[in-house]
Amino acid sequence: MKIKENINKYIFRGYDIRGKVREELDEDTAYTIGLGFGSYIRKLGKTTCIVGHDNRVSSPVLYNALIKGITETGIDVIALGLCTTPMYYYACIKLNIFSGVMVTASHNPKDDNGFKFAFDEKGNCKGQEIKDFLNFILEKDFMSGEGKVKEYDIKNDYLTLFKNNLSFGNERLKVVIDPGNGTTSIIAKELYEMFPIDLITINGISDGTFPNHHPDPCVEENLEELKKKVLEEKADIGLAFDGDGDRLGVISNEGKFIPTDKVMIIIIRDIIDKVSKKEFLYDVKCSKSLSDEIEKLGGKGICSRTGNSYTKARVREDNLPFGGELSGHVYFRDRWPGFDSGLYAGLRLLEILSKTKKKVAELLLGINEYFSTEEIKVPSLDEKKFQVIEKIKDYVIKNNYQYLDIDGIKVLYDDGWALVRASNTGPNITLRFEAKTKERLEKLKEEYLNLVNEYNA
Repeated sequence: MKIKENINKYIFRGYDIRGKVREELDEDTAYTIGLGFGSYIRKLGKTTCIVGHDNRVSSPVLYNALIKGITETGIDVIALGLCTTPMYYYACIKLNIFSGVMVTASHNPKDDNGFKFAFDEKGNCKGQEIKDFLNFILEKDFMSGEGKVKEYDIKNDYLTLFKNNLSFGNERLKVVIDPGNGTTSIIAKELYEMFPIDLITINGISDGTFPNHHPDPCVEENLEELKKKVLEEKADIGLAFDGDGDRLGVISNEGKFIPTDKVMIIIIRDIIDKVSKKEFLYDVKCSKSLSDEIEKLGGKGICSRTGNSYTKARVREDNLPFGGELSGHVYFRDRWPGFDSGLYAGLRLLEILSKTKKKVAELLLGINEYFSTEEIKVPSLDEKKFQVIEKIKDYVIKNNYQYLDIDGIKVLYDDGWALVRASNTGPNITLRFEAKTKERLEKLKEEYLNLVNEYNA
């Protein structure tokens, strides 16, 4: 392995490092990033870090190259091997070592990979921290030493955490889970069988080529098989998890997809009278039905920019009992240590169902309903997508529209909203729309899609 001389700067994204394997991210790149990471945390006074990897085909090679780079700077590595991202998070907490790297591309296509990384207790790096780290690597001022590698199995500790954290009611549920052949396949069945549920598993064999569907549980088209299985088995609910296990997707007993913002309503309704601080975080993509409901319950809603690294940090910094984002990340801090786990989020939902003896639809009665689109992705070059957003902003200002610019541009109207933002996980512009009527929804969608296509041409 050798130091990579021409690292692609565009793989250093808003929340992590992510790119196409071989084309943008190869063994030498991982080794060089390891040299940079080890040197960086050593200068911060750290001596040890934690490293894990997901089940993508490319992950073991990148993992080994990364560890080689880190140890050559004199930093010791606690190697978790194959694990979910939440298992990696818990290992950091359990061992009280908060410098680490998780080799994963989360829900990205199978040919992508990447690194989620943290230097210290602040959590996953984001924004300017990632830009500064890129510049540090480009300077190639790497330290040298002979770090050691120690393997550690977090599985039993992780299972114990769940066992001690949940308390089910008397209603026994029939549940279908779909790990999507992602990394939760290594633990999901064993974990869920610890609880009083009748479990059915589909796509439960670990396979980093994701042969059955793309491992993003918050895109409805990826859950068609789960929908059919829930209806076929007359199950109470279906739960799906993403490639590295930190996100949840939900299918009701009626075979309907339940967006994360509605799942959050169920959870907030359940916990609001059990927590002292009644403030809850959501991201700019969430429906107004969520903020409406928080207000109706007497709580306070906090709107955040999108991005796991940002939303999780904000929930921790503001000491909030719960928060989440539309993409399926949710953070419990009422009786859970705050990190996002799709498996845990699913079990908390099951716990509510087992105690209330109600179906998901019943738990959502009385909410304000709006018409909305799923996320719409328009391919756009990394070097161009932010320019498109600036042009959209100019258009909005010129028309004197009300807007939020904490993450892209969210244009606010009396009867709806339009969100246009540059993706921080891939070369895309993402859009989402919501309105009081279908007709208004289509008009908003047409207006801003036309603008994006014009500016992106």
